[in-house]
Amino acid sequence: MLTYLFPGQGSQFQGMGEDLFIQFPELTQQADDYLGYSIAELCKTDTQQKLHLTQYTQPALYTVSALSYLKIEAESTTLPDYVAGHSLGEYNALFAAGVFDFITGLKLVSKRGELMSQAQNGGMAAVVGIKRPQLEKILAEYQLTELTIANDNAPEQKVLSGLQVDINRAQEIFSRLNITFIPLKVSGAFHSSFMAPAQQEFSQFLDSFSFNKPKIPVLANVNAKPYNPMAIKNNLVQQITQTVEWTTTIEYLLAKPNMAFKEIGPGSVLTGLLKKIQAHAENITA
Repeated sequence: MLTYLFPGQGSQFQGMGEDLFIQFPELTQQADDYLGYSIAELCKTDTQQKLHLTQYTQPALYTVSALSYLKIEAESTTLPDYVAGHSLGEYNALFAAGVFDFITGLKLVSKRGELMSQAQNGGMAAVVGIKRPQLEKILAEYQLTELTIANDNAPEQKVLSGLQVDINRAQEIFSRLNITFIPLKVSGAFHSSFMAPAQQEFSQFLDSFSFNKPKIPVLANVNAKPYNPMAIKNNLVQQITQTVEWTTTIEYLLAKPNMAFKEIGPGSVLTGLLKKIQAHAENITA
């Protein structure tokens, strides 16, 4: 069995997609026409340092991952058995599963990126080296309950999200506890209740779209289960404020017989997380 994995924000880099933009000129032009700027120029030179800004990152990363998938699809004789994507990458998984076409996906992620970029005073930080129950206990013990687990990336790698003032306070506490705490370069508290205004507006935006039934099972970030075709809009809306349950997603797939994985798109972040989750699963069964 085979699963394709699609990366999320943070996997982008200058120079990504250069060959793909040449290979898929029509889709690249469609993206340019909709976005109002050259996606190839943004990814290649990034002279204005925009590629790391959420409203630019999301359409750029979606486009490169989508074209990466189309390249592999053209070269392959079989479809994957499952697809999954981390946060933004879930849109690429849905595209690969035929839920919507390329330009529809671009419209969705462009709006999502625009709304998420408007969030202010928020922050995020990675916590490494402790498991989820221990992390939740620390948050409760030190009155850090305004912080939420945004990404459950691996058994001992989580990302916290909340107001910047709470992230700063948490950094002091985790430092005293000798636990690795790495603030991330974002301006919003993604995947937390602080994204509710963006979530509400995105929900209204989605009302004008219709979606196809997935032709390949897509694992949802919000519950690590295959998408219910009737819940596509609801999953995408809920994803903005809820935890990305990546560890559970990979564990679900690892439970399938002879599962292999292929990361589609820029970088190898998900391959690294996969190895961590696999190692943890092997330790439990050993």
